[in-house]
Amino acid sequence: MTKQMNVESFNLDHTQVKAPYVRLVGVTTGQHGDKVYKYDIRFCQPNQEHMDMPGLHSIEHLMAENIRNHIDNILDIGPMGCQTGFYLQILNNDSYEDILDALEKTLNDVLAATEVPACNEIQCGWAANHSLKGAKQIASDMLKEKGQWHIVFA
Repeated sequence: MTKQMNVESFNLDHTQVKAPYVRLVGVTTGQHGDKVYKYDIRFCQPNQEHMDMPGLHSIEHLMAENIRNHIDNILDIGPMGCQTGFYLQILNNDSYEDILDALEKTLNDVLAATEVPACNEIQCGWAANHSLKGAKQIASDMLKEKGQWHIVFA
């Protein structure tokens, strides 16, 4: 048996999941009752594929900017270091369907985008490392599998 780790995703058997999917990782309750819901939004099959860095960087900017137009109380959406997905954290919203709806609308925003927001040296730490075309391909691939987002394990 594998040693239990402090990080939830380190306890997930990455050989058993089937990307793409959207999975509730956990819920943290604050001292005043507020709840933070953390989601694993997996775009690529772990250890078999990954998002290229310019496309991932651009879809990160696009999703971070646009998801807030579709759902309230987003705390953060950020990429996984393995380049296979993103973590989304939202405050006081336990609706999985709301998350799926906001994600779909956000990915459609990516497809409609004509530029990457904050893609300049003032607003971005690596402004030369972007690809709107790559971001659109990642979004398109994810949207094609929308009907399977709720299925985590093969």
